[in-house]
Amino acid sequence: MRSFAFISLVITLAACGNAAQQPEHKNDSAAADTVPVFLLKQDTVKKTIELPAELIPYETAELFAKVQGFVRSMKVDLGDRVKKGQTLAVIEAPEINSRLAESEAALQSAKAKWASSRDNYERLYRASQAKTPGIVAPVDLERSRNLMLADSSTYIAASKQSQSYKEVSGYLYITAPFDGIITARKADPGALVGTNAMLLTVQNNRTLRLRAAVPEIYTAAASPSKNIDFRVDAYPTQRFKATLTRKSETIDPGTRTELWEFQVDNSDHLLKAGSFAYVKLPLERGTTSFIVPFAAVATTQERKFVIRVHQGQAEWVDVRQGMTVDAGIEIFGNLSPGDTLLKKATDERKPGSPGLWTLK
Repeated sequence: MRSFAFISLVITLAACGNAAQQPEHKNDSAAADTVPVFLLKQDTVKKTIELPAELIPYETAELFAKVQGFVRSMKVDLGDRVKKGQTLAVIEAPEINSRLAESEAALQSAKAKWASSRDNYERLYRASQAKTPGIVAPVDLERSRNLMLADSSTYIAASKQSQSYKEVSGYLYITAPFDGIITARKADPGALVGTNAMLLTVQNNRTLRLRAAVPEIYTAAASPSKNIDFRVDAYPTQRFKATLTRKSETIDPGTRTELWEFQVDNSDHLLKAGSFAYVKLPLERGTTSFIVPFAAVATTQERKFVIRVHQGQAEWVDVRQGMTVDAGIEIFGNLSPGDTLLKKATDERKPGSPGLWTLK
């Protein structure tokens, strides 16, 4: 038994000695910091955006009664198409007709009086030119001339007054200011109306205005082509054409947008004024710019920047953001073509830090 225990002890000590002789391998070298980078290139930014818009009539007018009276007749109704100058409604105001008749009578009286005084003056004037002196006293000739001039002024005043009453009587007839369609009717025959009573609304919807509010960032990047297309909810599978005709040339401080107006031919009357639309607006930057991946731009509370590799070290470069496209973000800053930028910028990578820059 003692021999067996001694042999076991010897084997155990030998095993411990072999374990102590084996060296311990340690990985003292740190893993390399591999950072993917890319080379900056110039490109022309092109994109298409879809903006909400509104269709409005090319012309619209709310027609009011110009004088107080009763509606004698309404010659049109909702949805009727009218022509310029067409009579739409007739107002009845007896006092206006009476004043017109009085003015016409006063005009005829003034005209007769002026004709009589003019004839008298002309007779005296011819008599004064006779060879026989003293037939007409100079004072009588002058008096008849002054009377003729006074009657002439009275006649002119009566003529002007009569003309004004004729124009007022024309207010009894409400006519269409342009070709269009009746979109509202607010009075019926027999209704008492005044100068503040709206009778009808006329709209010219043969041509429509399409108005879209374009964000400020896109106002300088419009495509050279003025032709665009748009869609409306009423015809989800159909697209319509429009032409850019005018811009507001000012930025609305409330929305930071510029109003662009397009003209739409609606001769087939498919589109309805007042509808919402969705405009496809092609954009194209007039000059080349830099486009980088979205992750290449870092944003903090103080700044927006990309990280450039300069002399083997990281360098922060402040940038301004432009348009976004499928490929990334348009940026502006102190950059040059061929600069090496990090694909993923973060404020954790401090300026001056080294790295194993890997072009991918």
